[in-house]
Amino acid sequence: MNKKILGVVAGIAIIIAIAATVLTLPSSEIITILEPNEKIGLVINSPNQSITLQELDQIYSEASNTGIGRSNVYLFWNLVEPVRGEYDWQQSDILMNLNKKNNLKVTLYFSIINGETLGPFPSWIGKPPLNSLGEDRVVSVLDAILSRYDIIDTLILSGDTESQFRYHEQNIPVYKDLFNIVYDKIKEKHPDVKIGNAFALHNVLNKNLQHIVSDLAIGDFVAFSYSPVDILNEIVKTPQQAKKDLQQVFDLAGDKKVGIFEISWSTSDFVEGSDSTQTEFLEKSFEFYTENESELEFFTWYRQYDRPEGTCIIDELEIGEDTLTVGGSGFGSSEYVIERLSKYICNAGLINNNGTPKSSWNEFKKQIEMIN
Repeated sequence: MNKKILGVVAGIAIIIAIAATVLTLPSSEIITILEPNEKIGLVINSPNQSITLQELDQIYSEASNTGIGRSNVYLFWNLVEPVRGEYDWQQSDILMNLNKKNNLKVTLYFSIINGETLGPFPSWIGKPPLNSLGEDRVVSVLDAILSRYDIIDTLILSGDTESQFRYHEQNIPVYKDLFNIVYDKIKEKHPDVKIGNAFALHNVLNKNLQHIVSDLAIGDFVAFSYSPVDILNEIVKTPQQAKKDLQQVFDLAGDKKVGIFEISWSTSDFVEGSDSTQTEFLEKSFEFYTENESELEFFTWYRQYDRPEGTCIIDELEIGEDTLTVGGSGFGSSEYVIERLSKYICNAGLINNNGTPKSSWNEFKKQIEMIN
């Protein structure tokens, strides 16, 4: 699923002020805060489209208190370098400071490839094909980001990568050359940052695209998103069947480590989801994690909060951390499919958008406590 970053407008000084705030509790109130587990992550998001920095600060604190040790940040080139050689850090500084304040490592999703589309690239680049993108320009912006934010330890260059090459396998060598050059140059500057690509496991399995993953199992790891759905975006797996799907990632990744980039289960009954099956799958997914921990680079659940109906899918690229590009989603573009995609995404959180925890939220905290 193709995501965009949450747009928040505020100065860096405000974030510093928030980070300096100390919460005073009565001596009789005891809060247990788990040590962060850097392998386990959560996509941290707001429950509504508008939010104050104070509310966002509380959301991050709520997430980090579960014992997670990482989150995803979706940061795109057109936002970071709107003018060639001039960087805009306003939005990213807010998110990165909140992650740092809460001792969270960051998996950065940069998006050279975003499903069937490329970018989004800045307007000064235009819309070049992969062979004209220019690896030096990619390296330059990535170096600027990684130099500014030392909490980024994992970089995903492309997401839903299988959709890009489903009908254009002849371009796979072009992308591999681009990836390898960028990989080598970034490693020279930032040797501790691990780099890879992400694939939608459900899309790979539903459309028999396993060979594309195998061809592009390059870099330090192979990352996967996963939803238990068919091509219409309806939940068609039991939690146990979904766990068996996850097991296939190791064959696809070959000798590479595996990253679970976004794993989800919607509670919308419109797409055959429910609170109980979401909770059961969350438990099964953590069974998968504990059974395969040594082979996993990271394991990140998608996501903290539901969003209001109708706010989770769009037809064009926009800023907004959980909006999607329909054409690149791997689900087609019919009204029937789009409606189900929207319902699935808006109800994939562990907490309702009114702030009421689902049973899966307590299970999430319980599973991390058991591991830690």
